[in-house]
Amino acid sequence: MKIGRVVGTVVSTINAPVFDGRKLLLCDLLGSDGVPTGGYLIAVDAVDAGAGEVVLILDEGTAARQIVRQDPAPIRAMVVGVVDEVVVDGASVITPGW
Repeated sequence: MKIGRVVGTVVSTINAPVFDGRKLLLCDLLGSDGVPTGGYLIAVDAVDAGAGEVVLILDEGTAARQIVRQDPAPIRAMVVGVVDEVVVDGASVITPGW
């Protein structure tokens, strides 16, 4: 799993049927200190996350396909949670609205 911040959405007019009715989110990946790592993922939204939110990203295709109950499916990453807080060594490094 990875932590990221939603920075936008991806729109595709032609796509695989598994994406019909599903939102694709562009997420900047964050390090354990909450700082962007320079990487990003496009992930299917399973929790109705929005721009600016810190999210938990499942980056493993088999598990993502199990969530949508379709195999095979061209899915690798899926947003599965909205992060409330990340605590490292007793200090909060990511909190709501940071």
